[in-house]
Amino acid sequence: MKVRIRYSKIGKVRFVGNLDVTRLWERALRKASLPVAYSTGFTPRPRLSFGLALPMAAESMAEYVDIEFAQDVPLDGLAARLSAELPVGFDVLTLVEKRPGEVSLQEAVVACDWEVGVVGIPLGDAVRAVEAAVGAATLGCERERKGERRIDDVRPAIEELSVGFFGGFSEAVTQGFAHAPCGDIETVLVRVRLATTGRGVRPSELISVVFPGRGDVTDTVRTLWRTRQWIERDGARRELLPMPAAVAAPTELVGA
Repeated sequence: MKVRIRYSKIGKVRFVGNLDVTRLWERALRKASLPVAYSTGFTPRPRLSFGLALPMAAESMAEYVDIEFAQDVPLDGLAARLSAELPVGFDVLTLVEKRPGEVSLQEAVVACDWEVGVVGIPLGDAVRAVEAAVGAATLGCERERKGERRIDDVRPAIEELSVGFFGGFSEAVTQGFAHAPCGDIETVLVRVRLATTGRGVRPSELISVVFPGRGDVTDTVRTLWRTRQWIERDGARRELLPMPAAVAAPTELVGA
């Protein structure tokens, strides 16, 4: 039996790296006394398969893991059972039994939605920069590959891009979740959908391309959230695993 889980990563755990996230899930499954299937060989490992890696310090309402169990496990109550054993900041939002033959998480996702709170940029400047990026035929991003600097065109990876202003709040509300205030700093919220296929672009790269000349991007980006992951089926785009309409807001949210 295989189960696909959508979970959140919010608050201080945004500084937990992806390898440690794997260990936390393994520990939670042991503490919950669930019959996880193991690989064969000299060093058997729990059969867990994670989705696209989340950048360090980013938060998310759309993280995924596939878990294979050695025997059938009742889905009723499983979300609460796992959330209780995970650290504060991790919560299972929804889960389903994975159908046979369904592709892996890494292969299934074609795009991700991001919400980036940026500071130090007046709203008018941000709007003009975003409009210019949307209207551009190409957008060059300087990267280093195998010791060589090169310019890649990342415009094809940007499927949607918009900007808003929330006077002291990032106020990105998505199906029950809300960001906490960002102190007295006015925050511009950039919403973007980035393709994961082909030559992709990271959210931090996007900000440096759309708002050039701002120095270190870490001084510009206040908050970074992944809110949705998308797949394509029969020519139609849909969420990998939609979140229930009513989900309690997390108790720990990012602050100033």
